Amino acid sequence: MQHFKSLADMHRFNGFPPPENPLISVYRCTQTCGLGDREFTSDFYMIGFKKLKAGVIMYGRTKYDHDNGSMIFVKPRQIIAFKNLEFDEDAFIMFIHEDFLNGSPLHDEIQQYGFFDYEANEALHLSPKEEQIIWDLFFKIDTEYQNNTDEYSRDIILTHIDSMLKYSQRFYKRQFINRAELSGKTVSKFNNALSTYFGKGLLQTKGLPTVNAMASELNLSARYLSDLLKQETGKTAIELIHIFLVNEAKNLLIGEKQNVSEIAYTLGFENLPYFSRLFKKETGLSPNQFKKQLVN
Repeated sequence: MQHFKSLADMHRFNGFPPPENPLISVYRCTQTCGLGDREFTSDFYMIGFKKLKAGVIMYGRTKYDHDNGSMIFVKPRQIIAFKNLEFDEDAFIMFIHEDFLNGSPLHDEIQQYGFFDYEANEALHLSPKEEQIIWDLFFKIDTEYQNNTDEYSRDIILTHIDSMLKYSQRFYKRQFINRAELSGKTVSKFNNALSTYFGKGLLQTKGLPTVNAMASELNLSARYLSDLLKQETGKTAIELIHIFLVNEAKNLLIGEKQNVSEIAYTLGFENLPYFSRLFKKETGLSPNQFKKQLVN
């Protein structure tokens, strides 16, 4: 599989003109964006906007959907392929080398944007007004990219990229709300999936439920699931899993048939101290203190 360490190599491989900057590439597409039909990886972040008429974008092993107004976000070393793309309208792609972010606040902040981890059916869909905002920012970036470089160029470009990412985060939150209205509360489905996991005895056979396992049940990526749940409840997926397990532990501690270590095992904990720490974190009491309190 082709891996691109430099933007110059990627441009040369695809027959593009050389990039204006060795660490960032801004490319506007009209009828198509020819990036070959082979899977590739790179050391770049990618931000793209497209309205596909034909063709396929592969991210990992999954196809991006073809709804109009979609933005896509790819982080370094992710497998991606563009195959026979044709656009209804103009599109753009920006490649940002990791090193371009060194020494700037965006170097760390970009790690916090979950949409760089989202799967294909979670692309960002934009309203006409949102599209205009993104295009305005793109044109500002492109203008600076095409100008002669001076000591201000990098900071100005980074500022506009930062704004684009912040707007994208806002638009995703709007999409979360709309999606929840259309498909029902994610937290209810999540809790149902946890209950099913517990009811089938999977705690004993598969161990503690993971965010990845629950996300797979709901046909979502783990990062997107956590972001949806955070939007609905203020808590991440792993926090809700812990709350669920502690509530189950409370229910079992009410009975007198099992001691604390047996309850921990029933709930899929192989490590009793870990179970005790988690229980105390959520309740303020150790399992034994909780049990004694019930007796008293």
